[in-house]
Amino acid sequence: MWFMLACASAFSFGLRGILYQWSSKQPLNRNLMLLGVYASGTIITLIGALLQREAWSDGVWIGALMGLFSFISNAAMYKGYAIGKASLIAMFTGLPPVVVVLLAFTVWGERLSYGQLLAFVVIMTGLMLVRYSGDLSLRNLQGAQWGVLTMLFFGLTDFFTKQATLLHAPIFPTLVLMYGTGGLFFGATWLLDLRKAEAAKNNLRLARQESAAAVESQPVRPESAAAVSFSSTSDAGNPTGQEDRQSVSGAVTSPQPEHSRTAGADKESGVLEEALAVKLPRPWTNRRTVLWGMTVGITNASGMMLAMPAFKLGVTGLVSAVVAANVVLVMLYARFVLRESFKRLEAIGMMIGFAGIVLLKLLS
Repeated sequence: MWFMLACASAFSFGLRGILYQWSSKQPLNRNLMLLGVYASGTIITLIGALLQREAWSDGVWIGALMGLFSFISNAAMYKGYAIGKASLIAMFTGLPPVVVVLLAFTVWGERLSYGQLLAFVVIMTGLMLVRYSGDLSLRNLQGAQWGVLTMLFFGLTDFFTKQATLLHAPIFPTLVLMYGTGGLFFGATWLLDLRKAEAAKNNLRLARQESAAAVESQPVRPESAAAVSFSSTSDAGNPTGQEDRQSVSGAVTSPQPEHSRTAGADKESGVLEEALAVKLPRPWTNRRTVLWGMTVGITNASGMMLAMPAFKLGVTGLVSAVVAANVVLVMLYARFVLRESFKRLEAIGMMIGFAGIVLLKLLS
């Protein structure tokens, strides 16, 4: 039973990954979308808790830790993608089951049989080949620290999911606290983003005002004053003063600088017009972003509601490995919908991953 629940959970998380991939290409605020994801999870699980009339025992507070670790792992993952090698971070996101196996053995003494260990190694080998990129090297480890944090806290999320089941914590109240805690953190992060953006706008406005004030208060240039003085002296020595005035007037009101300034202004105007001509996608409104996040949250909540009973019934490390295989569904989507070509190692890794899951089913 646990195997079927874990596979169903992997399918739900795979759909979530596909929706995340599509969302990453849209002009929306990531933290606000994730706030919608966690708000949706909170609402769905709260309705489930009310319908099931589950007791809110002390064990449900494990859900708050799960929400905190889920927030940290997601934040570390996105930070790693922002500053580091995407292939390196992707590799670390496939390693949490290893952390789970080690923690389960250390804390609970949970062991794998030889057959289960073989299936686990096969599945993890397939996942690593899917996520491996040939540009990885020991000299190219930008963002590795964020990748390690991602691996650890995703692993801790799975570990404490199992811990909640060992404490006989009811599923829905535990998930309410998980999603509520994660939603609070993502909401706070979004508000901080708003404050930073507002501060940046204020600084830009002040800089423009100071620049305009500096231009207005700029004194007359000395060479202009000298030219005017020379013109007056020439008129005194030459009653007609026509030639001198013409020459001095030419020096003072020479068309060349004005032409140069005009040409520069025209050039800047042309660059601005070209920039405005580029049609950038209009950013999503806050309401649309939150609603889309709540839609994506349905798949996320479904995955967790299936994962918790799977952890309760099955071996922790094996459940974590099967759930982590959701990346295979995302890869199939990329191949057949986005028409992305597979590298040879990715195709081999997918076949090995499938083989490991089948082997695990046969040995269970």
